[in-house]
Amino acid sequence: MSPQNFNSRALVVLSAALFFAAALCAQQPPGNRGVYLVFPFENAGASPRLDWLGEGLEELTIQALSAGGQQVYSHAGRTTEMERNGLPFSAKLSRAGMLRVAQDLDADYVVFGSFTSDGKTLTIDSRVLRTDALALLPPIHETGPLDSLMEMHSKVVWRLLSESDKAYRPALAEFSKSQRPLRLDAFEHYIRGLLANEDEPRLRELREASRLEPSWPDPYFALAETYFTRNDCATALSFLAHVPPAHDRYVEALFSTGVCRLQMNQPERAEEVFTSLQTALSGAAKNESQAGASGGDIPEILNNLAVARARQGKTSAAQADLRRATDFDPDEDDYPFNLGLLAMQTGDFASAATAFREASERKPDNPEDRALLVQSLEKAGKKAEADQERESAAEALGPNALQSVPMDAKLDASFRLARIRTELDTTALRLEIAASGSAANSAAETTSVDSSASHIRRGRQELAAGRLDSAENEFRGVLRNEPANAAAHRGLAEVNHRRGKLDDAVKELQASLAARDSAQVRTMLARVYLEQKKTDLARTEVRRALQLAPNYPEAKQLLERLQNSKPNGGAQ
Repeated sequence: MSPQNFNSRALVVLSAALFFAAALCAQQPPGNRGVYLVFPFENAGASPRLDWLGEGLEELTIQALSAGGQQVYSHAGRTTEMERNGLPFSAKLSRAGMLRVAQDLDADYVVFGSFTSDGKTLTIDSRVLRTDALALLPPIHETGPLDSLMEMHSKVVWRLLSESDKAYRPALAEFSKSQRPLRLDAFEHYIRGLLANEDEPRLRELREASRLEPSWPDPYFALAETYFTRNDCATALSFLAHVPPAHDRYVEALFSTGVCRLQMNQPERAEEVFTSLQTALSGAAKNESQAGASGGDIPEILNNLAVARARQGKTSAAQADLRRATDFDPDEDDYPFNLGLLAMQTGDFASAATAFREASERKPDNPEDRALLVQSLEKAGKKAEADQERESAAEALGPNALQSVPMDAKLDASFRLARIRTELDTTALRLEIAASGSAANSAAETTSVDSSASHIRRGRQELAAGRLDSAENEFRGVLRNEPANAAAHRGLAEVNHRRGKLDDAVKELQASLAARDSAQVRTMLARVYLEQKKTDLARTEVRRALQLAPNYPEAKQLLERLQNSKPNGGAQ
């Protein structure tokens, strides 16, 4: 899938299963509200044979915090952000480096630490770094037998929460009951599987973990992900079925199930899956009047539901779903593109041209959007406009860009050219659930410190609901106290972008970069320059992004499309 221009796509593990998140918001212990980011623990003297435990303690901490009612970024969320910063996921970062990644993710707390072992005993040291009103909290130190890792680690996380906030209620015994007991050997196989670079050893380790702990859903979900990326949907479905509704990855599992049904050309079953997902999420988001959209109004879900319905000939329902997705996500081009395909199927070429034009304005560097815009204009009898668009595309993307797209594609009733979203933006889900639970927590939050990160998250909630004035107020509130806050400037850039104020969006993105360089923001700036038809400036920014993060996929894709485009008047 193609990432949104202005939204972080890092995955977030919610405080509990999303279906129950709204209810749990009211039950969450006071204090420690905010989002945690966990880094691998450093092997400070143990045998290299225990190197796996660095990521193992990261994963255990994520699971323990999540089970204890906290919001915490997943391992995937951290590695995605590190990739954007040009860092390998296993890079050892200084505290300043960790802080930078946390600021980019708007995390309130950073958890890191180290461990040592003589092969029989294990010592764990853990620290918490607050990102707002910067403070490094006292260390947590625990020692015990190596085979008591699970119990010892639960105590570490409980102390981490209770000693950093004296208002934290649960006692150690109560906190420990919320943690899943696991065999140490099963956990080791699981972590080794996640760390494996090749599929076969990964699958072997994960299968062994699932054999040793057959009721533990995490290895099954990881197995399903591996087969899903290999396009082996039949096998992926068998493992996805092991993820229960109460699990915090269930929404992702159900979404992947629906995608598999589409890829296996089972649109009726896909429609059932996405409809049930909508219904369940709508039940989780209780405070719809504040959230601006029901919990089921997630653009990726609406898009795939539309594809399933279109393949069954339910054109009107599919169009309604796609229009809602288009409204909720003003930057993504897939939704108007699919609307254009539906219009072409029904012979409404004028409406198709309107949809494809909107798609190409959202992603000016996508040759497929432009190719079908040209095709629909020609079929609508608007040859002069078609020639003008063809010339504009050649100037922006290169003379052969449109030739790489089949121009005589048959748009039959199977809707085969439709774009299916294969990943779910769980960050957006977290923001929506947080918004739905905010009323229940409002009294408690007035007594807590309102951090810059919380203002920025609320600003993004408002953006997700389309309330640009409220979003702008949140971001400007941060900048009154922190004029150089990069995330707030980036948020204002999105507000201006959605209002069509491209010059103002550029100024805010430049201010964000002046505060903190970022491959993601430079790529965002390149896209705005493209909308302004400043191809040279766009090319310069995307090259700078790749100097910072050579493996950043979005920047690489954008540069590839810009390579053959003609220079224009934009100054370097």
